[in-house]
Amino acid sequence: MLTKEEVLRPLAGLRSDAVVVTTMGIVRPWGRISQSELDFASADSAMGHAADLALGIAIAQPLRKVICLNGDGSMLMTLGTLASVVEAGVNNYFLFVIENWTYEITGNQTIPGAARLDFVALARGAGFKRTYRFDDSKSYAETLPHVLSGEGPVFVLLRVEPGSEGPISRSEREETAYLKVSIAESAHAMRRSLCLNVRAPEP
Repeated sequence: MLTKEEVLRPLAGLRSDAVVVTTMGIVRPWGRISQSELDFASADSAMGHAADLALGIAIAQPLRKVICLNGDGSMLMTLGTLASVVEAGVNNYFLFVIENWTYEITGNQTIPGAARLDFVALARGAGFKRTYRFDDSKSYAETLPHVLSGEGPVFVLLRVEPGSEGPISRSEREETAYLKVSIAESAHAMRRSLCLNVRAPEP
């Protein structure tokens, strides 16, 4: 089983100028590693829609990779997103699902279907071009460059140890930069960064 650190460190080293959308129990751990204005915490209301938001960004920014770090509880709430991603035809979309079988930030309640639901099978059935499943750090770190270098949409399931992140607030009490400001301010910052760093088409 992976730790959050084992998941996030290699990804941070390879993300380049990709947009990274995080949610719920992975928001703070990612913010401790990355301070990019291309990071966005989708962790206020509307639980389950981080993957939808990332899809919208991928459609709007077709020349830039968009990575969503989703939770299994959040993914379960919006399984229709899997079909929407494939229907949209985005090849720059990378959906990572952190599977710990709990709703971590509300008290680690067990999600429905824990240990039984197969998200990888669901992603394949929806039509994702490439799907992966990892539960050990060595194979994950070795394969991640290949995962990110190919064409999407890509689905990655990561079996991760349960954590103890509590409810998220947006205030100066938070140590992570993108939680110190409102969700609107964070969105404006990312938009400015995207506008300043427009990617040119490949020759």
